Amino acid sequence: MAPSHALRCCKRALNWVPVLFINLVVGWSYYAYVVELCVYTIPNNAERISYLVIFHIFLAMFIWAYWKTIWSKPASPSKAFSLPRAEKELYEREERAEAQQEILKKVARNLPVYTRTTGGAIRYCDFCQVIKPDRCHHCSTCEMCVLKMDHHCPWVNNCVGFSNYKYFVLFLSYASLYCVVICATVIQYFIKFWTKQLPDTHAKFHILFLFFVAALFFISIVSLLGYHLWLVGKNRTTIEAFRAPFFTNGPDKNGFSLGFSRNVAEVFGDQAKYWFFPVFSSQGDGHSFVTRLVQIDPEQANSVLQQNGKGPADGEANPHVLSNNVQHTEDGSKEKMNGGQTVSVTIEKEQ
Repeated sequence: MAPSHALRCCKRALNWVPVLFINLVVGWSYYAYVVELCVYTIPNNAERISYLVIFHIFLAMFIWAYWKTIWSKPASPSKAFSLPRAEKELYEREERAEAQQEILKKVARNLPVYTRTTGGAIRYCDFCQVIKPDRCHHCSTCEMCVLKMDHHCPWVNNCVGFSNYKYFVLFLSYASLYCVVICATVIQYFIKFWTKQLPDTHAKFHILFLFFVAALFFISIVSLLGYHLWLVGKNRTTIEAFRAPFFTNGPDKNGFSLGFSRNVAEVFGDQAKYWFFPVFSSQGDGHSFVTRLVQIDPEQANSVLQQNGKGPADGEANPHVLSNNVQHTEDGSKEKMNGGQTVSVTIEKEQ
């Protein structure tokens, strides 16, 4: 037990090395820009002050978004997705996979679960012992199921998912802008040092190296930012981009896409004033998602949740739960029967 515990502690400590590296680079860039460039190299006070103000604004936004991404705890499924005691005991005693699936299907019937494994089975996590909500995956590094998991990022030592995906995109955005500000303001002095128009001083190395580092980081970060902005527009996670979510009627890479504007609003919220700040404004609760195939009525979902005695514990988010007894119709729509009411849902097509 002791060696295993020691190894896990060492692994957790090593996981912080990339974060430490990023902070050391940012710390050095701050010294090189503020001290070596602005204090020792720039002769004009007006230029120096304007550079410092712009630099600190983007640095503050970058650091704010970065640490929000790091310290935001990944959201995990609520107790509503755990098996009731009786079904859990039956599941653990049962050795046949088919019988276990029948137990899971019985419980999942009253949950907003519309995705399946590639084999058509209910997605169940044996480690966390929960039925996985749509877009939820188990992270072996964090050792937990993460709602709307995108990926585990070593540079923030955290899982990027429902609780911090907006922060992650803003972190990439402000990191790119931080590099742009450095390159744009340093380049003239970089050229003067390179062409020997300025005398060789201790600031020369810092300014030359600062420009190269900022340019290299910008190239790598902006490519990753572009990819994630594309994912936001398509309403996909990194996992879903590589492996299309599998619904009851088969895989559909655009299954969660609701159109560009609604896709962006799902991540950034519907109030533009919050889009550029690392404060939580994403829509939904991470447990259920409106899809092109199934529309979830929150009020109807909550009533079904209460009827089935699966209300969340105090302080937990209330997942939108709805009976997923869905019937297909010939005209490409779906009809959902619940409590004697029929809800017609039209399937949209996206190229």
